[in-house]
Amino acid sequence: MTKPIVQRPHPVARLWRDTRIRSFLIQGFLILGLLATGGWIIHNTLMNLESRGISTGFDFLSQQAGFGIIQSLVDYNESHSFGKTFVVGVLNTLLVSVLGIVVATILGFLIGIARLSSNWLLARLAGAYIEIFRNIPLLLQIFFWYFAVLAALPHPRQSLALGDAIFMSVRGIYIPGPVMEGNTSWLIISYVAVIGICFSLWYLNRKILNPKGRNIAGLVGWVGLLLVLPLLLGSFIDGGISWEKPVLKGFNFTGGIAIIPELCALLMALSIYTAAFIAEIVRAGIESVSKGQKEAATALGLKPGVVLRLVIIPQAMRVVIPPLTSQYLNLVKNSSLATAIGYPDLVNVFAGTTLNQTGQAVEVISMTMAVYLLISLLVSLFMNIYNKKMSLVER
Repeated sequence: MTKPIVQRPHPVARLWRDTRIRSFLIQGFLILGLLATGGWIIHNTLMNLESRGISTGFDFLSQQAGFGIIQSLVDYNESHSFGKTFVVGVLNTLLVSVLGIVVATILGFLIGIARLSSNWLLARLAGAYIEIFRNIPLLLQIFFWYFAVLAALPHPRQSLALGDAIFMSVRGIYIPGPVMEGNTSWLIISYVAVIGICFSLWYLNRKILNPKGRNIAGLVGWVGLLLVLPLLLGSFIDGGISWEKPVLKGFNFTGGIAIIPELCALLMALSIYTAAFIAEIVRAGIESVSKGQKEAATALGLKPGVVLRLVIIPQAMRVVIPPLTSQYLNLVKNSSLATAIGYPDLVNVFAGTTLNQTGQAVEVISMTMAVYLLISLLVSLFMNIYNKKMSLVER
């Protein structure tokens, strides 16, 4: 009796049936396809630019800009280069983004907690705030604060004054500014010492006393006093800090710190708009905590404020942090709407004026996109680290 002939599969077929090799080959071909597509796009772009006589490269960054910027956190004038305008735009974007995140977080947490208040009026006002501001487009809110509110302020000579130090006019808000005088090395040393003391108090309270059920009474007040103390002492000691008040000269104020109306309008709109979404996130996080937690804490005799601060909020943060990260990223990206009212952010001074003067569209837009990508990745990294720290640890 003859044995049946068994046909062995082809070596290529055997390799293809191996799931590990097959997945490796598919991913390899996909990567090669993406690289080939990207190479084709780059080659096609360079060829089109060359055919139109448009030079490529980043040499334009060293050319003189020739235009002014109404707000700059670093020294800048018309004689500086386009590279300096890039730095100014990035810093202005970071300024409004960081301030917006801080203000929106504080306001959002307060509104979210008020949304669950037992006070009928407070809860309804918080609900009305959320429904109104999150359902109006952000751009319209920016226009409202800029054209309807700040543009209605009086001229500098009739400005609204708070004492003789703070003035509000159509040209912005003017507040006293600190001026360093003489040898201020002692001030820097004192601030370093104060920061070290504050960190030590935090470590003592968080790592040593809290596990034992104790804490430092009024820790926040003590830390705030320590941070302000060197500044107050510098105001009364020669060679320290003096405060320069804004003074009306001619048609505008000089001295002090000037907050331009574009920054005020953008900051208010971004903060109020984003706070409405954060408030709902906070409300959902608080409601996700079991009612038994609150009842158990109340049964121990803890006051409602203590229960909220030490029991409810820490547990709610595990639910709040992931969507809160998305709101922070949205705020950073929404700050690019600043160009609608002329705030000198990165999109306005670099992707706008610089692009129009140099014509280097590919380089300018690529650098602008890279900055927003880097900021978003850093925000995500920080929030992911904080989320991991706040997550439950299994024993």
